[in-house]
Amino acid sequence: MSTRHQTGSQDSLDRPDDEVVPYSDDETDDELDDELEPTVELPPEPGVEAEQIRPTATGEAGWSVRANDREYCKQPEFQKKVFLCIKKSKYSGNAIKTYKYNIITFVPLNLYEQFKRVANLYFLCLLILQFIPQIATLPWYTTLVPLVLVLGITAIKDLVDDLARHRMDKEINNRKCDVLLNGRFVETRWMQLQVGDVVRLKKNDFIPADILLLSSSNPNSLCYVETAELDGETNLKFKMGLKVTDKRLQEEEQMARFNAMVVCEEPNNRLDKFVGTMIWDSESYSLDLDNMLLRGCKIRNTDVCHGLVIFAGNDTKIMRNGGKTRFKRTNIDKLMNYMVYSIFVMLILICAGLSIGHTYWYESIGSKAWYLYDGSGYTSSYRGFLSFWGYIIILNTMVPISLYVSVEVIRLGQSKFINWDLQMYYAEKDTPAKARTTTLNEQLGQIEYIFSDKTGTLTQNIMAFKKCTISGHTYGDPTSAEGVALDRGKPVDFSWNKYAERKFQFCDNFLISCIRSKKDPAILEFFKLLSLCHTVMVEQKDDDLVYQAASPDEGALVTAARNFGFVFLSRTQDTITVSEMGEVETYKMLALLDFNSDRKRMSIILKFPDGRIRLYCKGADTVIYQRLDPNSQHKETTQEALDIFANETLRTLCLCYKDISQADFDAWAQKHQAASISMGDREEALDRVYEEIENNLLLIGATAIEDKLQDGVPETIAKLAKADIKIWILTGDKKETAENIGYSCQLLTDDMKIHYGEDVNEQLRNKQANRRNDPQERNKKNKELFFTEPGKNALIITGGWLNEILYEKKKKRRRLRLKKLGKRHTNSSNPQESSQPIDDWEKEKRQEDFVDMACECSAVICCRVTPKQKANVVSLVKRYKKACTLSIGDGANDVNMIKTADIGVGISGQEGMQAVMSSDYAFAQFRYLERLLLVHGRWSYIRMCKFLRYFFYKNFAFTLVHFWFSFFNGFSSQTAYEDWFITLYNVCYSSLPVLFVGLLDQDVNDNLSLRFPKLYLPGQQGTLFNYRNFFISLFHGIFTSLMIFFIPYGAFLQTMGQDGEAPSDYQSFAVVAASSLIITVNLQISLNTSYWTFVNCFAVLGSIAMYFGIMFDIHSAGIHVIFPTTFKFTGASSNALRQPYLWLTIILTVGICLLPVICIQFLYQTIWPSVGDKVQKNRKKYEMEEEEEKRKKKPAFQRSGRSRRSAYAFSHSQGYADLIRTGRSIRQKPRVRPELRESIREVPQEENI
Repeated sequence: MSTRHQTGSQDSLDRPDDEVVPYSDDETDDELDDELEPTVELPPEPGVEAEQIRPTATGEAGWSVRANDREYCKQPEFQKKVFLCIKKSKYSGNAIKTYKYNIITFVPLNLYEQFKRVANLYFLCLLILQFIPQIATLPWYTTLVPLVLVLGITAIKDLVDDLARHRMDKEINNRKCDVLLNGRFVETRWMQLQVGDVVRLKKNDFIPADILLLSSSNPNSLCYVETAELDGETNLKFKMGLKVTDKRLQEEEQMARFNAMVVCEEPNNRLDKFVGTMIWDSESYSLDLDNMLLRGCKIRNTDVCHGLVIFAGNDTKIMRNGGKTRFKRTNIDKLMNYMVYSIFVMLILICAGLSIGHTYWYESIGSKAWYLYDGSGYTSSYRGFLSFWGYIIILNTMVPISLYVSVEVIRLGQSKFINWDLQMYYAEKDTPAKARTTTLNEQLGQIEYIFSDKTGTLTQNIMAFKKCTISGHTYGDPTSAEGVALDRGKPVDFSWNKYAERKFQFCDNFLISCIRSKKDPAILEFFKLLSLCHTVMVEQKDDDLVYQAASPDEGALVTAARNFGFVFLSRTQDTITVSEMGEVETYKMLALLDFNSDRKRMSIILKFPDGRIRLYCKGADTVIYQRLDPNSQHKETTQEALDIFANETLRTLCLCYKDISQADFDAWAQKHQAASISMGDREEALDRVYEEIENNLLLIGATAIEDKLQDGVPETIAKLAKADIKIWILTGDKKETAENIGYSCQLLTDDMKIHYGEDVNEQLRNKQANRRNDPQERNKKNKELFFTEPGKNALIITGGWLNEILYEKKKKRRRLRLKKLGKRHTNSSNPQESSQPIDDWEKEKRQEDFVDMACECSAVICCRVTPKQKANVVSLVKRYKKACTLSIGDGANDVNMIKTADIGVGISGQEGMQAVMSSDYAFAQFRYLERLLLVHGRWSYIRMCKFLRYFFYKNFAFTLVHFWFSFFNGFSSQTAYEDWFITLYNVCYSSLPVLFVGLLDQDVNDNLSLRFPKLYLPGQQGTLFNYRNFFISLFHGIFTSLMIFFIPYGAFLQTMGQDGEAPSDYQSFAVVAASSLIITVNLQISLNTSYWTFVNCFAVLGSIAMYFGIMFDIHSAGIHVIFPTTFKFTGASSNALRQPYLWLTIILTVGICLLPVICIQFLYQTIWPSVGDKVQKNRKKYEMEEEEEKRKKKPAFQRSGRSRRSAYAFSHSQGYADLIRTGRSIRQKPRVRPELRESIREVPQEENI
């Protein structure tokens, strides 16, 4: 971490702490007041130990719960008004509801939602107009049939989606747990749980609400929980009940008499904090997060535990962290709506013009023609008014109602293709990809920024011991037992070790032979240190050892020592027992100096069976090398090995030891005892004492651990970067860990210049000062680059600096801190020198500057950030860059970010499913993101754009024929086609071909889409569908409609049929125009089709055949006899189409309509080919190359070298030293209880929240 001094500001009195997750933006003013008050040591009340009395934020105590008293929460003072005079309890029930409809509300609510769409409401109004005889130019069924079809299909889709939500809610709400009712534990559904209930949970149960832990079957009421639903981690964390409840609440009768009152903070979203007080028998006990079991977690390795429900249902922290559910719409949706509005305006203008034309026509011609007299006596102006509404009805197909239902069908089909993609199926966990929404597919083809979590998303959260260096020799590469290097070594056979873990793999057989021969004492000392210097706890389970560790790293080291013959067997409060190559030894533990983020090391002082006292220490190389004895050997060779390990992105740890005399230890132990009971600054006092003993150390060697990435992560990031997609990592992890993963996954490279929070803050403050000093800066539109030097840049910023930069810290916090220091809080007399914003505009500009700077970087990593900050970062990029964003994560701490982004992706297949439940798409591995975007996303975008361009074109071509016909019928609102043709045009005659193009079309196959990521760029730039494309479709439609009308019109003018009759009647003209239109639009979609299948061919030919078949049927005499007023074109088609002259007219019309399109497409592909055109042209060549590559073996992905240190100790978490020293997790309880085995696997620290 850079140690450069931060340039101070007038009102920034403290530097952000990179190690702390900054929840200050969520804190209340009462918390801040309490934070600044001096802590007062309260005298213990009778029967209450001093350690149980801690200051609590009484200002927050607005939430009170009485145990075993459901009626307490129903009192009037706890009622809140929900509507008018209707009140309900402020305490939520435990049932959750994510569905939208029930049996009663489905029809009215769904119709209400559908008619909120402007197009649906427009067609409803149109339908009403068609029932008015004076303006009904078309029968009512021409609008009713498509409208009912659209509403019905959408309603069915909404119903299916909501039924899935009902099933999920029902499954969760009907889970069972034991609740204490009437003095007995009764099995009850989750939905019936209430605040104040006492519950009993068993091993592997999910926690149904936020519960205060009362007691458990483990010593001292320890309870182990898995927080995968919260943060994606499958390792365990421990919680602990109060000592008083542990002693007095073990039996059912005792719990039935339990009547304590809990006063605590109001429900909030803070996963890292809980403040409350329990009042029981007139005594108060302080509560914190360590006493709470949060909903969504899972009980592990604890047979039974009991708890009191504090928050239920929507009040729980996991539900509060969900963020606001946002209605997501694609950019194409928004653009399409604007285009529909444009068509509305165009429609009104055209109808107004035609109605004016009718007014003048009737005034000058119509009123004087006796044969046009209709006996109504309307004035010309009123006739013009009626004509306006008549044309609104006739030209309504300019706004195609079938457009929306077709879009929904296409999106549904594309979602199914994602679900069915076997290349996104993760067989190991039987997890297919899942499109959880059907409305966002084309947005996947326009993504510009990806925001990713780290733990469980990029990494597997699995640590593996890979290499080590001992006394200057490096081990871990494939080697034979004789020490000969091998190209491909076989895994070591650990069958000689009965304690070996089967999953552990190591390829250096020479190291094993050295250990088993016992010739090298340094190697034996190395692994002895690993088996002794740790805070791991162990359980014997089914003749197997199960370790629980403070972090996966420490578990990996102890497991490695176990496989190499140095097996950690057991520990008590002051002893450690290990098996050293089959010989069991017990060491007395004199002191345990635990790890913390400042020390970056841990030590243990042991007394050997022969009386020797030795200190073992492990830690980051940067702190260990400062404390080595000047005469320590192998420092240079170990340093070289560390550099090599770092270049391979392995997490390193140095091991050393020191022998201590009895006299020296006794003197130090006295100082340690004094520091450990110090009442003020105890941690600092202990650190000073630790420093005294941790010096003059002798180096043994170093370990190298791999933090396993998910398969294919570096390749995926590299491929997405070539598609010009920027990836930001947003994580709650520590800075060093996040930076290390950045290098591992190739997001960070050696040639990048890394900028940290202090650098960013300084640059932004300078920019702000320049803007204040130069008034012209406010009006500048051209933005200057922050990084003018050549080369790539990367930004790594912590949550504390993010708050500092974006002005997210509370003003109250700053004022109170100034008050604490005795300074007066005043606005700076010289605002130019203040780093705080003068107004909202300046705050927005500061945020915009930050986004501009970050977007100039090739990589951005935000670490130690809260869930709220993750969402804020996504919002900033969306707001200031107007970019399409995608968030991907796997835990509840990612839910807010997932909901905020345009696309949310959840990693499924893990234990945690909160992210998946809130996501739009879900799959099991990060690498599938490449295929989701570059294949499915790109195809969906291209298909939708092609579909919309064509759909607008075919409707303009169809509708505007009425417009041209108006000039020849006195603007009288007469239709150019038969009524049934108008009704069926969009439903039957032209829908299937474009629908299959929207479902199946692809310019290149999936392999070429992945091979050429640049093909993704048109989606980001939005070049395939915009207003330019819209107007091209409009003018193309105008041209086609001109040809469709005027070529048949010219052909019918003064002509004679083959039988001597003139084929110039209106009905024959309508048949010829309609036939020309159907053939033209279906052949036009054929020209636009890139990928031909049988169904495409069938759809085109079938649509044309269907048109002729239906036309001959509805023009037949038989149907006219049955419905004489509905089918009036009796014999029109058979009379017209038996004339060869009219067939020639149809062929001529179609040819003239299509010829310009063919010429333009040829010129574009020849002279101005796009990237897609070039790939298509050479498709055969590329496919042959792919076949060749498949025959060859693919080379492994090479990581680039780098010089940065990769230190495990920087990311290691504080261990269980306190539990071990006090023996709280080890000693048995004095009372008689059933023998219950501990069963512990892995327990990490609560870090990634």
